[in-house]
Amino acid sequence: MTQLDPNWQSDALDPSLGFFEQTLAVRGGYHRTDEGEHGEAIFTTSSYVYKSAADAADHFNGNKKGNVYSRHTNPTVRAFERRLALLENGERCVATASGMGAILTMCLAYLKAGDHLLCAKQLFGSSVALFDTYFKAFGVEVSYVDCFDNDAWAAAIQPNTRVLYCESPSNPLAQIADLSFLSNLAHSHDALLIVDNCFATPAIQKPLDLGADVVIHSASKYIDGQGRVLGGALVGSDELMEKAFGVVRTGGISLSPFNAWVLLKGLETLSLRMKAHCENANRVAEFLVNHPKVKAVHFSGLPTHPSHEVAKRQHTALNHVSGGAITGAFGAIIGFEVADQTAAWQVIDSTRVISITNNLGDAKSTITHPATTTHFRMTPEARQEAGVNDGLIRLSVGLEAAEDIIKDLARGLDTL
Repeated sequence: MTQLDPNWQSDALDPSLGFFEQTLAVRGGYHRTDEGEHGEAIFTTSSYVYKSAADAADHFNGNKKGNVYSRHTNPTVRAFERRLALLENGERCVATASGMGAILTMCLAYLKAGDHLLCAKQLFGSSVALFDTYFKAFGVEVSYVDCFDNDAWAAAIQPNTRVLYCESPSNPLAQIADLSFLSNLAHSHDALLIVDNCFATPAIQKPLDLGADVVIHSASKYIDGQGRVLGGALVGSDELMEKAFGVVRTGGISLSPFNAWVLLKGLETLSLRMKAHCENANRVAEFLVNHPKVKAVHFSGLPTHPSHEVAKRQHTALNHVSGGAITGAFGAIIGFEVADQTAAWQVIDSTRVISITNNLGDAKSTITHPATTTHFRMTPEARQEAGVNDGLIRLSVGLEAAEDIIKDLARGLDTL
């Protein structure tokens, strides 16, 4: 029987006692050490000391479950993993060095040569580059469908399909996939449904509750919330996470202890921040949809959005947080279109408050031109299929006063 290292004992806060999510976000997942610290400790160590040669052997051969080497076991990283797993209603979390590291881990853990990866067209450009440039070369077949087209997903699935993968909401148009439908489709074909929940976060949407097998995060975004560090994560069952852990352990796609500590602090305020982000985004979207120079607004909170009803059904988590319920939690990423690239750049360059940067999920509002930044490596044809045209602007609505965000956008829009 495997022994348990004392520092790996059950969490100080027992989640089975039925705490609200905000309490778990502040206190869940952390084992207080013998020093009695109140704030979570940062374990900046590469290795660990054992009581004897036999004790070291037991840790390395698995007879004792405990710390081995910080490439794959670190107390601060483990605290972040435990807390995020609690918030996503998953059995286990595996942290990685970045969001792309999490997606790479997904591919290496669940795909092999001869398998088929069925993806949504609406993906971050680097994800498409990873799949098409590298995994196709390794013998993985990859194909793409519109994330919101259930019939297209069903028609494209193959006998060798092993993973269905989507972002919902997607980058940069915040399109919505029907996760319940996709989970049933995947499971009926002995495949996994893996969902990037970066834009919604567990504060708004819990894909595992909707049938997904694995949730992926770029924790660099809303989980951090202030654009300070890189980090990624996968959350799911113990069985699936053990496969992901094997990849991280062997491949070294590891989250640093300091970054894990920053992300722990981010989780403490995640639901509170997302509530404010969503409230601001709803107001900004209303301004944009009524501006005469805006051709289209891509935001699932608008009743005219084709996936509005699906989004309402799936984006419900904030309503289950004590003191956190709002009417309409649809995230805070808005895509909007103006006439062409010249007009888009003029709007972007006219801002004085909003940061011109490719990052998102920050307390500070950010704005970018996807066709020439986040998605520029895609072919023009692929960008067109993903809905990334030259007039598209992506806005990540931050925590400034909504009135100031709106005035900043109007500076450029009013001159078109």
